[in-house]
Amino acid sequence: MFTITSWKIFKEKENSDPYTQKIPGTEISFDMVPLKGGTFEMGSTGKEAGHRDDESPVHKVKISPFWMGTHEITWDIYELFLNKGYEQTMSSDPIGEEVDAVSRPTTPYLDMTFGMGKEHMPAVGMTQYNAIQFCKWLYIKTGVFYRLPTEAEWEYACRAGTTSAYFFGDSADKLADYAWFAENSEEKTHPVGTKKPNPWGLYDIIGNVMEWTSDQYVSDSYENFSGKTAENPVVDATELYPRAIRGGSFKNAAEDLRSARRFASDPSWKQIDPQMPKSNWWFPEASFLGIRVVRPVDPPSEAEILSYYDREPIEDY
Repeated sequence: MFTITSWKIFKEKENSDPYTQKIPGTEISFDMVPLKGGTFEMGSTGKEAGHRDDESPVHKVKISPFWMGTHEITWDIYELFLNKGYEQTMSSDPIGEEVDAVSRPTTPYLDMTFGMGKEHMPAVGMTQYNAIQFCKWLYIKTGVFYRLPTEAEWEYACRAGTTSAYFFGDSADKLADYAWFAENSEEKTHPVGTKKPNPWGLYDIIGNVMEWTSDQYVSDSYENFSGKTAENPVVDATELYPRAIRGGSFKNAAEDLRSARRFASDPSWKQIDPQMPKSNWWFPEASFLGIRVVRPVDPPSEAEILSYYDREPIEDY
């Protein structure tokens, strides 16, 4: 059983300009680019090389305007959330009681960079709960509602108005110009933004690391939209597994970086976690999984924002 809802969007209006979000009290920032709302065809057909059954049927989706991070969240930013002491050291001002009260990840018992480094590198290995709590920390720090993209928003942004397998065409011949993947990554992540962006200014939207979405992964969820136009759909995440992930990573083959490709979280990513119950915060075998944030042009109510952030984690045995 699963529930499909449409997140409420207040007062439709056009996006404004790209902007840089500074983390208050620090010199650290990240960039956001505006994406106009529109309707697109989500999924793929059997004619597309690499097509999988969970990408069908192709269906129309209407998306409201939003901003999206130009890059995946890096350790430079994520470390502030991960380590309160580090945040206090890096901040020129007191971090404040509200920020101090935000739940933070447990200290990982191993190197969650997997030896790949931190400076300008995508943060990796966090659970979806961890990713959402990072968004809450951003909200308390900045007063701006940041969240994970829905599956539909992510694919809309990745396609950038195209209908081909990749945003640059149906052939993977040019993939190395845009993405770090199995053939060129040397089995590791790379600094964000070192490849070309997609037509809407999004770097590493495919490859480097996979990216969390807000949705539960349901293999046949698209069947509910056949012959319809879904408006801002999201499959409510009510079960711990599987959750929906997009984009492919440095570990994946070319066909896994197609715009329509869907992935699902897997409990095996915690297989070496010795804790019982297993960590709500980390996947100690997910060096390939990270975050990109979005911001709706018109945010929901304060109550809806807190409802999104404050869901209790589901224990993982």
